Amino acid sequence: MTKKLSLETELVHVDDTNTHNASITPAYMSATFKAKDLDEMGPYDYTRSGNPTRSALQNHLSKIMKAKHVYALNSGMAALDVIVRSLNPGDEVVAGDDLYGGTDRLLTYIKTFNHIKVGHYDTTNLELITSKITKDTKMVVLESPTNPLIKICDLKAIADHAHKQNPNCVVVFDNTMMTPLFMSPLELGADIQYESATKYLNGHHDIMAGVIATNSDELAKKIFFVINATGAGIAPFDSWLLLRGLKTLALRVERQQENAMKIAKWLESQNIKVRYPGLESHPQYELHKKQCKGTGAVLSFETGDVAVSKRIIAACELYSVTVSFGYVASLISLPCLMSHASISAETRKEREFPEDLIRLCAGIESADDLIEDLAQAFKVAGFR
Repeated sequence: MTKKLSLETELVHVDDTNTHNASITPAYMSATFKAKDLDEMGPYDYTRSGNPTRSALQNHLSKIMKAKHVYALNSGMAALDVIVRSLNPGDEVVAGDDLYGGTDRLLTYIKTFNHIKVGHYDTTNLELITSKITKDTKMVVLESPTNPLIKICDLKAIADHAHKQNPNCVVVFDNTMMTPLFMSPLELGADIQYESATKYLNGHHDIMAGVIATNSDELAKKIFFVINATGAGIAPFDSWLLLRGLKTLALRVERQQENAMKIAKWLESQNIKVRYPGLESHPQYELHKKQCKGTGAVLSFETGDVAVSKRIIAACELYSVTVSFGYVASLISLPCLMSHASISAETRKEREFPEDLIRLCAGIESADDLIEDLAQAFKVAGFR
């Protein structure tokens, strides 16, 4: 077809040529590939360097993410690790002050052991963040919405400023929460977009996976070199599972977002402080709407008391108490003790991180059931 297809359609149709014309992409469960002869080794020799199933996945993701180069890895953190390996001792990194706990942990590691300068700042304060990005800044690491405070940053304005200050500055954006369905960071100025495919892209929490996308040939060469050298590429069967999960991404995320909006409105109706970009009460509501096509399915709210928050989480019956998000079933957590426990209490206090904050990730269940479960948990916990 010559007509440009919608993303929802592209997700379902995988362009793949295989020997027996199978309806779905085969999983090539082979570590090595036979060469025709020493003069013609063929496109694949060793799965660490490349595999037909991984190639099919990466080509499919390239179409979905509107990116020239896409690489699939064995986790979201492996993706970020590959990205930051381009930094040298003394290089300067500017990052947000509210990031996924694993991201903060890795940035702290390279600051401590690789002697890289890392500064964390409030990315919602455009004047502040741009003042920290100078000609010496080598990399900017951003999230929006942030995890778990749901802050929104102006990606285009920050990226434009960074590239004006230093054309070689690499703007890195974690798009896990929005997915390619709701946000296209590369079109807004990011040099590298990465996602934890463990979450929405796969959707079933049965694999670990990460994705890196870029339109830069130079960055792509550096990224592939590290992936090949370290063996960080995703395994064939996990590639196959991720290809399968991607086909239902639109259906899953749209339902999850619908549920999240209903839950957020209900919480707000109970006079609870809710953080969700789909609510007009969110301080960056208009900015988020300008750069995203949707509001996602992750929200957080405060109770004012850590003990109360613990009781609420313990009393929930439908929400699984676990780290991560993006699963078809609803999840709930207390970030200060779980996903962000690696950030010290002192640092959390400096960054105005509420210890009582509950993060909630809506699944595809009935919204009415999810709200009713929260209501009974509130009652058990003596809240509201």
